[in-house]
Amino acid sequence: MTHAPTLAITMGDPAGVGPEIIAKAARRLRYRLEGGHLKLLVIGHRSALEAARKVVTEAPEFPVVDETGAWPSLALLPAGEEYEPVAPGEVSAEAGRFSYLAVERGVKLALARRIDGIVTAPLNKEALNLAGHHFAGHTDMLASLTGTKSSVMMLAHGDMRVSHVTTHVALEKVPGLLTPERLRRTIDLTHAALLGLGIARPHIAIAALNPHAGEGGLFGRQDIDITAPVVAECVEGGMRITGPVPGDTVFVKLRARQFDAVVAMYHDQGHIPVKLLGFNVDPATGTWNSLSGVNITLGLPIIRTSVDHGTAFDIVGQGIANEDSLIEAIEYAERLAASRPAVR
Repeated sequence: MTHAPTLAITMGDPAGVGPEIIAKAARRLRYRLEGGHLKLLVIGHRSALEAARKVVTEAPEFPVVDETGAWPSLALLPAGEEYEPVAPGEVSAEAGRFSYLAVERGVKLALARRIDGIVTAPLNKEALNLAGHHFAGHTDMLASLTGTKSSVMMLAHGDMRVSHVTTHVALEKVPGLLTPERLRRTIDLTHAALLGLGIARPHIAIAALNPHAGEGGLFGRQDIDITAPVVAECVEGGMRITGPVPGDTVFVKLRARQFDAVVAMYHDQGHIPVKLLGFNVDPATGTWNSLSGVNITLGLPIIRTSVDHGTAFDIVGQGIANEDSLIEAIEYAERLAASRPAVR
């Protein structure tokens, strides 16, 4: 990328750890911001960000701006008017309202090509619904705001990238949702994303749905009747696709960098290996002291990456929230933006 990418960071729920990890990420990225290599526009709740800055040592300042004119390398765009206080760590309609407004403004700027992409901090689904915005989360909201019919979730931790054919559905419904069309779309979007990340000739593995890829039909025929023909079609078209690969070995091979990504069939099949590696656990206490991982939404007309954790209401205001996942999400958004035209 020849220009400094401009990314919007939507604050998520202002009662959660979003404001704190944003302040910490900006502190860590200070030299890149000051050097003109990156621009961050935070969209969210002004008072919540100021409160977070008080618990983050040497937190940078966030000049308040509006949507017009040129922005400095680090700035805050208020998502809306603050009608009532937002209490840290508490679910409220006011916090849910700001969660929605921040994403709405971010999408508007991204569609207008004022920014290169959106990085989202975590929101609270209960607060969002209390505010009258009845979405299951960011993915549904972004689909509605961009007019997208379907999208694909990719999780990433370093070079470990896993996209999903299905996500938030009951396990018993997964076999019926595994169709040639759905699988091919997931593969195509995954392939395009890897190209956007600068991987010239991506190699993608398709995880088997059934144990041992069905064991010749003894454990189910989906891998034989659905997955194998789609893989053959992709290979014939010039793509590097391998599968179906049994689920108990495919992620070991991904970790060994035999593949650039894996297409998982369902939520837990893809989430467990990524989160197992992304959580840094202290063996002495049995607690984790940091976590990383990025949620990337494929199929949208805009770039969107996100932290792969929740609002952590129980630690808000203590200054201990970890910003690693947000830093990684910013880095992934930068890489994806590098393959697209510069914003206006």
